[in-house]
Amino acid sequence: MKTKFLTLIAFTILGLNGISNLKAHINSSSSLNDTMVIQCTPDLYNLTSNWVNAFMKSNPGVNIRILKTQGSDMSKEYLGFTSRDYLPEFNNSLTWKMVVGVDVIVPIINQKNPRIEEFQLNGITPKKLNELTSINSNGVKVYALKNESLKSRFSNFFEADKSSIKVIDVETSDELISIIRNEPLAIGFCMMSDIVNLKSNDFVNGIKPLPIDKNKNGKIDFNEKIYENAEALIHGVWIGKYPKELYQNIYSVSSTTPKDHNQIAFLTWVLSSGQQLMNSNGYCDLTNNQRQANIDKLYFKEVKTTSSSRSYIVPIAIILITVLVIIFFTIDSIVSRLRNKRLEVSNTNFEATPFFDEKSIAILDGLYFDKSHTWVFMEKDGTVGVGLDDFLQHITGPISKIKMRESGENVKKGEPFLTIIQDGKQLNIKAPISGTIKARNIELESDTSILAKSPYQDGWIYMIEPSNWFRDIQFLIMSQGYKEWIKMEFLHLKDFLAIVLKGEQTEGYQVVMQDGGEIKNGILKDMKPEVWEDFQTHFLDSVR
Repeated sequence: MKTKFLTLIAFTILGLNGISNLKAHINSSSSLNDTMVIQCTPDLYNLTSNWVNAFMKSNPGVNIRILKTQGSDMSKEYLGFTSRDYLPEFNNSLTWKMVVGVDVIVPIINQKNPRIEEFQLNGITPKKLNELTSINSNGVKVYALKNESLKSRFSNFFEADKSSIKVIDVETSDELISIIRNEPLAIGFCMMSDIVNLKSNDFVNGIKPLPIDKNKNGKIDFNEKIYENAEALIHGVWIGKYPKELYQNIYSVSSTTPKDHNQIAFLTWVLSSGQQLMNSNGYCDLTNNQRQANIDKLYFKEVKTTSSSRSYIVPIAIILITVLVIIFFTIDSIVSRLRNKRLEVSNTNFEATPFFDEKSIAILDGLYFDKSHTWVFMEKDGTVGVGLDDFLQHITGPISKIKMRESGENVKKGEPFLTIIQDGKQLNIKAPISGTIKARNIELESDTSILAKSPYQDGWIYMIEPSNWFRDIQFLIMSQGYKEWIKMEFLHLKDFLAIVLKGEQTEGYQVVMQDGGEIKNGILKDMKPEVWEDFQTHFLDSVR
């Protein structure tokens, strides 16, 4: 333990020095007087123009020229921006790309549509949309921009061949919006950027997005209410509440990793200040973690290619840090292997079964996590979504029943607020925050498999109005810290299993470890209620 502690101290000191020198390097190479050429595909011309104009305004000495081009015509010597649709046209000439945002297709209706209340209450599914694609079916007409790429994408959502979808082509987005305004029964498909009012950051007058019943249960659940305004919809896309068939990534691309200081400075701006223009242009911005990770990649690539004597400081620091990290994890691996050997239980009748380790655990960036193995996320309206993390469900195996508190009840952080049950065996889960339950996911009462299939989206459990959010949040862990904490939880789990099952001789109860330390998936599934009680007391309820 002392070795690990001293190694981490050395790692931290050198890391801080490296960061300091990196900042000095960035400041020393911030000259942006050269002219740049930025390329973009037609669908991203408006966004790219807004980026360039805003960047030049904040950097008066910079002159940037924009080239609108198809992917196949894009020059290899310039930096470019493209959507996923145009990537195949590059003919594998790209060796570098980086996600800078997300583009979204939206079904729209007239805000005076006679069925708008029905749509807002029940939403629409691919099956219902298929029924409406007949041009004269119940007076409903479906329109879409005359864009093969767009059609190909929303046909995936329709779950049908695009040739079988009866949709009326429209040349421009202005024409499409005008048609929807004049035809109360019509449905249209366009890009998010076509219906966002840049001044109000809301939808253009007379137009509403058509709510989508993502989980296809015949209604718009509390967790699917993301269509009130443009901000809520963009936020919903970001956290996975929108059908994945209807959105795509936006990339910055190049034939090689960017080395030019001007290009790197511009990309850094796009990934920071420029992200503010994403929402106003109808696109979705990146999470803070994604932004910072991409910026780090840009600069750590750059410092390896410069010949400036000052820049050598950073590579040297990186090398030293890398060596220390290798030493640290080598020591940690040796210790872990020794510990794992002590934990192994022989099993002469072993049969191949699925295993899991920290790499198997699904973790969604942007969430807060609690040591009760729950996650939380604050919605735009101030309510907080709460659910179970993926780690706990790998241990319990399929959950057969769940006992939830009623809406309106108060919960207190650290006290039981949920019970998960598997064939009569149960675990009590403690609340990660304090507050009042505003809604609960009643879908879980009839289908608990949602918890495992979609733990961070459809598998939400409560929506809570927090009573002491700013205090509670101090005890929660962001996703990056949670990834590190989970590694320690695996060690605690192995310790628990080794101790509790040490004297157990019944076949099938053994803890099975592979060389990498993976544990049998659903390890508690076939164990006795007494083991579940011990897991509750010595693992879930113990302070770590």
